[in-house]
Amino acid sequence: MPEIIILACVALFVAFRLYAVLGRRTGHEQPIVKPADMQQAPLIARPQIEQQPAAKAEPMGAVAAMIDPQALDGVRQIVAADPHFDVATFLDGARSAYRMTLEAFWRGDEAELRKLVDDEVYDAFAESIAARKAAGETLENKLVSIERSMIDHAGMGGQMAIVTVRFDADIAAVTRDAEGHVVAGSLSDAVQTHDLWTFSRHVKADDPNWILIETDEAA
Repeated sequence: MPEIIILACVALFVAFRLYAVLGRRTGHEQPIVKPADMQQAPLIARPQIEQQPAAKAEPMGAVAAMIDPQALDGVRQIVAADPHFDVATFLDGARSAYRMTLEAFWRGDEAELRKLVDDEVYDAFAESIAARKAAGETLENKLVSIERSMIDHAGMGGQMAIVTVRFDADIAAVTRDAEGHVVAGSLSDAVQTHDLWTFSRHVKADDPNWILIETDEAA
């Protein structure tokens, strides 16, 4: 596990959108968590994505492949505000956060989610878990692979560095009812998913950690 880890990575309509991680194709919903106020987004004491200098600089070509061209100027803004920002190191932590957060949500592990995400994201996740439990349903999902992760958008909002990561992944998903019968999905047929997760950090804060402030489904 990379040494930088995310342990962070409102209505019923919002809660239902969370299942986009599994895709509407599988019959699950995914909540979208609205971004926090970028000027006032709190930094939480628990560790999230911890940004430190990379041990070795990545070649420029390799770094460029990790960033959508439209995000290059935004990444430059972040580097200007925080010279320690490293793209490869950041994306390593983001991938770990993606896997850990999804697995905690699928298990319905609210205690683990509390450690992994900020309060607003947690509230949306918890609402979806409650709806699932009320329906007597359980999920048997597996993140088969993350085919690609890259910075989709980036920039500065005041003193807040804001980075959106696109994840293209294969997820096998099964929903079972209270009797254990499969009501949706298949573990033998992985679904391609395309997600956008947004992270934020105050560049002048002593705390080097990033927090997850929004999840969405990519076009």
